[in-house]
Amino acid sequence: MSRTTARIATIALLLAGLTSPVMADPVAAPAAQAPASRQPATAEVRAAYDRADALSRQIFWTDQFEIDPMDPIAGVKAAQALRELSRFDQAAEMAGKVLMVQPANVEAMLEAGRAHIARGQAFYGIASLENARDARPGDWRVWSLLGTAYEQVRRPDDARSAWAQALVISPDNPAVLTNIAIAAMTQGDIAVAEPLLRRAAAQPGASLKVRLNLAMVLGLTGNMAEAEQMLRRDLPPEAADRNLEWLRARIGGGAVDQARTWGSLQGG
Repeated sequence: MSRTTARIATIALLLAGLTSPVMADPVAAPAAQAPASRQPATAEVRAAYDRADALSRQIFWTDQFEIDPMDPIAGVKAAQALRELSRFDQAAEMAGKVLMVQPANVEAMLEAGRAHIARGQAFYGIASLENARDARPGDWRVWSLLGTAYEQVRRPDDARSAWAQALVISPDNPAVLTNIAIAAMTQGDIAVAEPLLRRAAAQPGASLKVRLNLAMVLGLTGNMAEAEQMLRRDLPPEAADRNLEWLRARIGGGAVDQARTWGSLQGG
C-alpha cells in the first residue's frame, strides 16, 4: 500500500470513529425505561377534590375516568361537575360514555337523566331513568327525576304518578314537593303550589332553591312583604334586589311564563 493510500485510510477510520454511534456500556448507562402508566388517585386526594370548585372537579374526575373507564364513580362525578358548570350537552355525553362501558351503573343513569332535563331535552333521558327505575325501584330520586322528565315532555299523568311514588318512598321530601308545586304553577294553579312549597320549605332538608321557589310564589300572589323577608334572609342584598325586581315586573303576568322563566323544576 502506498504512503498516500495509507494516510487516506487512516483519515477515513478517524472520521468513522467521529460519526458512528458509541456503543453503550450496559453497566454504566442502562437503557431508558418506558414511562410508567398513570395510576388512579388515592382516597385522600379524591376526598380533597370533592371539596373543590366545579371546574377543578370536572378536570380531575375526567382524568380519573380516562385512567380507568371502569371506575364506577369518576365518570359520574365528571358529568355532575359539567352539569354544575352549565355545560349540559357535555354532561349528557359524559354520562353516556360511562353507560357504554358500565351499562348497569345506576348513578350514571340518573346523571344522564339530570343532564338531559337540564338541557331541555328530557325525552332523551327517559330511557336511562326508566332503566334506573327498574334496577332500583326503592330509590326516591329515580321517581322524582322521572316525574320531572315526564312533565317536561308533557306527560302530566305519568309525572304525577312518578312523584306520588317518590313521596311513598320518601314522605314530605322537599325536592319532590317542590316539583309538584312548580308543575301546578306551570298550569296556572298557584293556589295549589303555595301550600306545597310551604310544606317543602318547612322540612329540615329543604334547600335554598326550595325557599326561593316559595318566595317566588309568595311574590306572584301579591305577598311581597313575606317574599322580600325570605329573599333578604337567604341572599346577599344585590341578589335579593334583582329577584325582587324580577317579581315586581311579573306580578299580574301569566303564571306559565313566570314559572318557566324562574327555572324552578328540579331533579332528585
